[in-house]
Amino acid sequence: MKSLLTLLCLGFSSLLLAQDWHEDFTQAVYLAKKEQKPIVLVFAGSDWCAPCKKLERQIWATEEFKAYAKDHYVLYKADFPRKKKNQLPQHRIDQNKGLAEKYNVRGYFPLVLVLDPATSVLGTMGYENLSAKAYINRLNSFLR
Repeated sequence: MKSLLTLLCLGFSSLLLAQDWHEDFTQAVYLAKKEQKPIVLVFAGSDWCAPCKKLERQIWATEEFKAYAKDHYVLYKADFPRKKKNQLPQHRIDQNKGLAEKYNVRGYFPLVLVLDPATSVLGTMGYENLSAKAYINRLNSFLR
């Protein structure tokens, strides 16, 4: 019983610390408009792209980024995994392909875009060996 309670507590605490990466781009846009926040749209290959994995570890997974993003961005990750075990549901695959056709026609990975709530591109970047704070500052530089 004690171990079950510990597992439940750990599970809930990880949910509280988890970033809010939206699974539906339409919902992300709706929320961005409602809250007047920019959208951070990330094109990633989570199971094959080495710079994508570095970006995940060095920026997206940091407590500093998670805390900041929660109040300042709407997040959407258009992931393109290659391994069968990591495949997304078909509706997510279709949605991500559509986003790539519009925003990532050259197929760059990782590609990070900052969009306004109307989905216009304000700026783009990729992996840069920066601290979370410096990366946030670069993202915010597109908002001015």
